Amino acid sequence: MTMKYRTFPHGGERASVIGFGMGSIHEAADAREIEAALELALDAGVNFFDLAPSEAAPYAPYGRVLALRRDDVLTQMHLGAVYGANGQYGWSRDLDAIKRQFARVLDTLQTDHTDFGIIHCMDEDDDFDAMQENGIWDYALELKRQGVIRNLGFSSHNPSVARRFLDTGLVDECMFSVNPAYDYSKGAYGRGRADERMDLYCACERDGVGIAVMKAFAGGQLLDAKTSPFGRALTKAQCIAYALDKPGVVTVLPGFRDAADVAEMLAFCDASEEERDYSVIGTFAPQEAEGRCVYCHHCQPCPEGIDVGMVNKYYDLARAGDDMAAGHYRKLALHAGDCAGCGHCDDRCPFGVRQSERMREIAAYFGE
Repeated sequence: MTMKYRTFPHGGERASVIGFGMGSIHEAADAREIEAALELALDAGVNFFDLAPSEAAPYAPYGRVLALRRDDVLTQMHLGAVYGANGQYGWSRDLDAIKRQFARVLDTLQTDHTDFGIIHCMDEDDDFDAMQENGIWDYALELKRQGVIRNLGFSSHNPSVARRFLDTGLVDECMFSVNPAYDYSKGAYGRGRADERMDLYCACERDGVGIAVMKAFAGGQLLDAKTSPFGRALTKAQCIAYALDKPGVVTVLPGFRDAADVAEMLAFCDASEEERDYSVIGTFAPQEAEGRCVYCHHCQPCPEGIDVGMVNKYYDLARAGDDMAAGHYRKLALHAGDCAGCGHCDDRCPFGVRQSERMREIAAYFGE
């Protein structure tokens, strides 16, 4: 098993494509099992750890394990996730409560900084306004200036609120929900149309804002045909591959409960292309998703050898204003202009994209 890594553009940190989500870890039997799960993940090359559990108890075993390997890990702490006297999770926009919780977690984790500090749960415009009015934004900026937060970000399920953060020009990371259910407006967190969400991913890549994916399985609903909004189950490998194919995505953070979960998720690193193939979603994608490439690579192999998915991705990024996309496109071994128009990809695309026509459009845009 070989872990792969991607780089956060602003800070240059290399993060494992599979990170460690903390939301379900409280379901583990005891602290020793939590420590075993963390050690297994670390030994396998997982280095990105989200730190917002559903109750406070897991912080102590996290501190014992991560403190021994602090230089090997990237931590992500949430400004706004708070815990009561009984350890139960809650969220707050009260600056003093946020300061107390942040200091408490740093102390428990035996560290003086977090690699990523994100404003927690920014789903509504009112959340964004309150963040600014209550001094939370200024506090976060000051922590970054001091180096206590190395990279500043936010978590959200709402593309329009995420855009407000990108517009500040001051964020380095976006923790966002990416999965085919939400991208196709299914479920409680399916905010925004398919095109709005894809445009957000492109904007993040354009602006160098790395995406850490939460809810890749839509809270587990996508893994069971009985709960899937599509009436069809997807596998974990398909959901992870779907998220990693989106522009801007650096790491996916599935929730872990124990070492067995870790081992199951790490199997993605050795999954075959067939096991990762999520093109089946084209059979239940909504009409507004038709005709837009999602870079699923189901059209491969191209008889001419063109990487059709990457050609499309760099075209979409260039049109979204990514100045580097054209350079990346030109470094490809083959370009849209090399398309022979055979129609092979047209027949295979599950999303109804007429790729042979699109290749002509892309060739005209880039001039090759």
